[in-house]
Amino acid sequence: MTTLQARTSDLLAAFGLDAAALGGTGDAFAVHSPIDGSVLATVHAHTPDEVDGTLAASRSAFAEWRLTPAPVRGRLVKRLGELIGEHKEQLAELVTLEVGKIGSEALGEVQEMIDVCDLAVGLSRQLFGRTMPSERAGHRLQEVWHPLGVVGVISAFNFPVAVWSWNAAVALVCGDTVVWKPSELAPLTALASTALLARAAAEVGAPADVGRVVLGDRAVGEALVDSPDVALLSATGSTRMGREVGPRVASRFGRVLLELGGNNAVVVTPSADLDLAVNSMVFAAAGTAGQRCTTLRRLIVHSSVADAACDRLARAFASLPVGDPRDAGTLVGPLIHERAHEAMRAALAEAVADGGQVLAGGERVDVGAGGSYVRPALVRMPSQTAVMLRETFAPILYVVTYDDFDEALALHNAASQGLSAGIFTRDQGEAERFLAADGADTGIANVNVGTSGAEIGGAFGGEKETGGGRESGSDAWRAYMRRSTNTINYSGTVALAQGVQFSAE
Repeated sequence: MTTLQARTSDLLAAFGLDAAALGGTGDAFAVHSPIDGSVLATVHAHTPDEVDGTLAASRSAFAEWRLTPAPVRGRLVKRLGELIGEHKEQLAELVTLEVGKIGSEALGEVQEMIDVCDLAVGLSRQLFGRTMPSERAGHRLQEVWHPLGVVGVISAFNFPVAVWSWNAAVALVCGDTVVWKPSELAPLTALASTALLARAAAEVGAPADVGRVVLGDRAVGEALVDSPDVALLSATGSTRMGREVGPRVASRFGRVLLELGGNNAVVVTPSADLDLAVNSMVFAAAGTAGQRCTTLRRLIVHSSVADAACDRLARAFASLPVGDPRDAGTLVGPLIHERAHEAMRAALAEAVADGGQVLAGGERVDVGAGGSYVRPALVRMPSQTAVMLRETFAPILYVVTYDDFDEALALHNAASQGLSAGIFTRDQGEAERFLAADGADTGIANVNVGTSGAEIGGAFGGEKETGGGRESGSDAWRAYMRRSTNTINYSGTVALAQGVQFSAE
């Protein structure tokens, strides 16, 4: 047993899990750590019959859970948040071992789980409807929200626990039950998180099957996509995946919530504070080794400050500590696997063929432990080319220049995705233009803030090929409920709307 495997076994035990018996009864598959490529654990996929049984159990639990008062449902999520807090360090370490996040980012992701539980607990007493005036005397109109059903969650490797919590915490207080299919690259953190939810359910007396997990490959995800038992399918992944998932769920008249690709850009204007901009952009471009949907991938900088911005960014990229994410000084950990490194190399080669110049990074870094480690790359381009408009899930920041603000907006909005955007400026007019209806066409748009690091209080999601879904804060809860418009007649007489007269007498 390797050192990482032994440590993983100890961590799983802290969640009441036996490392020798994980998952279902289907085919076994190994979970590898991107830190050194070693096997952390072996898990078994769930069989089709087990997936069907899980969905049936979740549907049965929903019949009870939907009738539980929302503030009482909030007690479950409150206890879940407390248990996550008690296991914060263990869960964060498991995130680091399984997907390679540095310690502070892993802890931040787990803290995000705690925060969204807090948000959802408050929401459990604020699932507001409306009362509206009726045109008919002695009548009242009201709008109420009811639980929707079973929510299927398909998550990606890069946020192995936070994305589930965005969905699960809100769905549970809305009265839904949740079935989670995590990435095959990150099943261990899913098992640990679901174990905490099961413990919370037992402690507060909630149905045992309010939250379940199913493991496996594409076929398991397709079972959730196609099942009529899944009222809402929330899927995080590539745009390619979304093109398949959306129509299939729609064909059975289910609901879908898609969080797909991002090809995010920042505009740096002549008046920008370059110290603020560079510090913000380095994290946005290099954090999580460029493996965030909100990663900064395109820099659109005014020609008057382009040289200065590029010089500062090149120095920063060259000095970033790349290495084992468990080491305290590391800021850039490994790519998830070698295929990601191959995609990065191919993109850089295409950029150079298009006339681009690599100003810093792009090379492999040998940390002496295996794994795919690379230095974030900064590439100055003569124009915005096709490679820039494709999302490469790796740390590459492309730079193009502009002279006119309208040109900057056009370059920004040329991407087919529309997730996150930022502008660095001291000019209020430019800031307001960027946020206006004809400005950045993204679901998230920031001023003097980078593209990564969204807070849970605002709705998270994007437009265009990002899918249009919204999760976490604001009124995102409505996606997990169904609306009912009610008319109450207390007049004692029949009165039809719009003055229609129709009497059988």
